[in-house]
Amino acid sequence: MYISGALVVVVGVTGEQLFKTLARLLDSRGKVRAERENLRGRDLSWETCLLGAIPRSFGGLPSFPQGKSREALPLIPQVARLTVDQFPDNPIALEGLTYLYLSSEKALDLKKNQYEALMAWVHGGGRLIVGVEQAQDVTSTPWMRGLFPGELKGATTVRSRGALQAWLQTSAGQDTDETPTRPTVRGPGNAPRRPTQGRPRSPAFPLATPPRAGAAEFAGLAPDPAFEEAEFAVATVTLRDEEVVVSAGSTPLAIRAVRGRGSVTGLTFSPDREPFRSWKNRTWFWARLCNIPASVFDAATPNTFGGWSVDGVFGAMIDTRQVRKLPVEWLLALLVVYLIVIGPLDQWWLKKINRQMLTWLTFPAYVVLFSLLIYYIGYKLRAGETEWNELHLVDILPRAERAELRGRSYSSLYSSVNARYKLASDQSYAALRNEFVGLWGGGPESGSGVVDLKANGFNAEISVPVWTSQLYINDWEQPSAMPLTATWVKEGANTRVRVENHLARKLTDVRLAYQDRLYTLGGMEPNQAKTISLEPSLSHPLGEFVFNVSQRFQSAISGRRQAFGNTQSGRLDLSADNVIAASFISEGGNVQGVQRSFIYPYGSDVSSLLARGDAVLVAWDPGHSPAGSTVRRFTPPITKENTLFRLHLPAARPTE
Repeated sequence: MYISGALVVVVGVTGEQLFKTLARLLDSRGKVRAERENLRGRDLSWETCLLGAIPRSFGGLPSFPQGKSREALPLIPQVARLTVDQFPDNPIALEGLTYLYLSSEKALDLKKNQYEALMAWVHGGGRLIVGVEQAQDVTSTPWMRGLFPGELKGATTVRSRGALQAWLQTSAGQDTDETPTRPTVRGPGNAPRRPTQGRPRSPAFPLATPPRAGAAEFAGLAPDPAFEEAEFAVATVTLRDEEVVVSAGSTPLAIRAVRGRGSVTGLTFSPDREPFRSWKNRTWFWARLCNIPASVFDAATPNTFGGWSVDGVFGAMIDTRQVRKLPVEWLLALLVVYLIVIGPLDQWWLKKINRQMLTWLTFPAYVVLFSLLIYYIGYKLRAGETEWNELHLVDILPRAERAELRGRSYSSLYSSVNARYKLASDQSYAALRNEFVGLWGGGPESGSGVVDLKANGFNAEISVPVWTSQLYINDWEQPSAMPLTATWVKEGANTRVRVENHLARKLTDVRLAYQDRLYTLGGMEPNQAKTISLEPSLSHPLGEFVFNVSQRFQSAISGRRQAFGNTQSGRLDLSADNVIAASFISEGGNVQGVQRSFIYPYGSDVSSLLARGDAVLVAWDPGHSPAGSTVRRFTPPITKENTLFRLHLPAARPTE
């Protein structure tokens, strides 16, 4: 007998109401072994910052300022306290967090699979904040020593004497690595980049729609004289290429370093200890460190609403083309004919033959006849063979000489019969979810299935009704050889990019997004290397490209949910243009007034990497999927698979 967990959760996405959850632990026979009711949570806005925390003690738990009214509640950042025992060993489980605070003392208690998941999350885009209890906590732990910014040497004591207060009152965003509204970002060759002003950001990268914090927003904070003159212990640090966020004199108090797609902020003091715990502006320190503007806590801050799920965009690309819809005009015509037959025509005919009592026989006959006719029409429109289509968005995360592939596999299954289908994954990190239909879709998810999570991968069984398509998304991560690489090449005043295709097949469409431009590199033969100059003639504005391509996205999402109408309205071409535009969906303008255009899961949109001044290489690989990425455990008559590789190219360290 084995024990499995079943968790039933009712979750909202934008309101301010409390929701309840019911958790049940079942054995293999379906018997309830344990049950807990009335677990409470709070609805959060899609943009809300969620800070996970593993503090040294409960009193050291980070906290944020309170909102001034109930209108501000959906956007108020939240803190989720974790324990070492609760900490996941799967980086995908951490992707709901915007930031994670970790006490160095508690880091010593993390097991190997836990800290490996933590490092994978950081390299994949997560942002970690580490508070130093003692320098030896970091220096004696190899994984922490390699992750922490700078090199800790010893300890000393300092007084803030206005340093932290002054930092609170400076313009936020000048010391962050994810600021899309900074005036100028320098890339290779010291080339300036003019960012898109006010561009919304991904919810699990930085906070999205509210304006960024500025000096005026924190200027009214009163100083705390007792804290300013109190001594507190700090670790001394030797800097390499890290950025000093704030310092007391010449002693850094917070430093930040880029780690892959993410970042690590090191606090050289312990926020769990006095005098920091008693600082009157402690909550504003965490808001400032997490780059949350003060206006978020104000009732006047508008809360955006709505939003189409980007899942529907990918679904419109890969849903089966076997299904045809009955036009509404034909449906209305059929209804009119039915009403005429069972009404005036039946009455006229029976009256003409003087057999009005036969209506007890003719009326059921008409119902049966039209039922068979409707079934026949439905069969002709929707009958076909079972079809499985896959679209893989694969982020290449370099790790030494190899890579971690972080994949998001969209799979659409069209079923020709009422059946249940087996899915499974043996990857180290994997999860399966239904399509999220979005806040305009009338419900949170579509589809149904049973998923049994294992230590490595999962087993699942999904149910798909006859003649319908269901979309499922497999999030996974696995080690791999590098599919392709890219490096900066400096040639005088020119900036060039060298791209190498390490695959034994052709990549049909390779492009580079950089400095708000999208450069076309063309196709690449197997094992080919190509160097390209970043010339304006080879590019066009990325925002304009995304805006133009995504014009049909919303109508396609809406059309694919309609049972009747124009067959083409719910379909998008499965092309590199559409997949690339969906990967930079926020570049096309994601908020109109207070209405969102699209919402998307963590890491789906990679525009935040461009906001740091970096570049993203995308490569279209049609007709193929990464090895081991498919979860299908059955053999349908029709299968299709396509892949878009996405490679982050840091701009801070060009090859000379």
